[in-house]
Amino acid sequence: MPRYKLTIEYDGAPYMGWQWQDHGPSVQGVLEAAGSKLNKNQPVEVYGSGRTDSGVHALGQVAHMDLPHEIRVDKLRDAMNFHMAKDPVTVLNAEIMPDEWHARFDAVERRYLYRIIDRRMKLSLDKGRVWRIPVKMEADAMHAAAQVLVGQHDFTAFRDVKCQAKSPVKTIDEITILRAGPEIHGYFRARSFLHKQVRSLIGTLAEVGMGKWNTADIREVLDSKDRKECGPVAPPDGLYLVEVKY
Repeated sequence: MPRYKLTIEYDGAPYMGWQWQDHGPSVQGVLEAAGSKLNKNQPVEVYGSGRTDSGVHALGQVAHMDLPHEIRVDKLRDAMNFHMAKDPVTVLNAEIMPDEWHARFDAVERRYLYRIIDRRMKLSLDKGRVWRIPVKMEADAMHAAAQVLVGQHDFTAFRDVKCQAKSPVKTIDEITILRAGPEIHGYFRARSFLHKQVRSLIGTLAEVGMGKWNTADIREVLDSKDRKECGPVAPPDGLYLVEVKY
């Protein structure tokens, strides 16, 4: 039974998140419905590299699925996209992998991008795809403060109350915050993240960008190990899963 690796992009706005849900549409559900069409309408399970929350987007999510027969990978990609034509979900690439390969457990790094636009005017074209903050932000100050968070730490203060991870200890390999024209981009790189951790981090760093907090405040929040000390959780609109490394 061939195992196929899928690289996927999607607009997360219409979905309850990656994972299949009883109470609304999911990205996983869309992919599994398309996959079943390639399996004589028999169920197909799709396993992602990780869950993205409701409203979070992906430029390079990775998943795998098994089919009982081999299909040329370009035909598989195109067939999946044909059956998802009405959905903002696209298979960018398909590869045949060893039977033991797993999209989640074999991942060694995940990269996220968070987009902020600091303008007073409402959004027309990018509504739902970027976080609008109506005051000017200091990207350099955000970047400097973010370096406190790089490395291995107990991230309890940035951990969602519904997080199911066994430990709040994570290692963040990189946080880069920079000005990109009219936007501020935050890049986050780690093997794995806690539930809503990136949104908690960027929401807290935004307080620095607005001049309300400084680097010392970020260190105090981290050291507090208290969720109540964290800044506001940023909306999902500006968050993108960019790439998964293996």
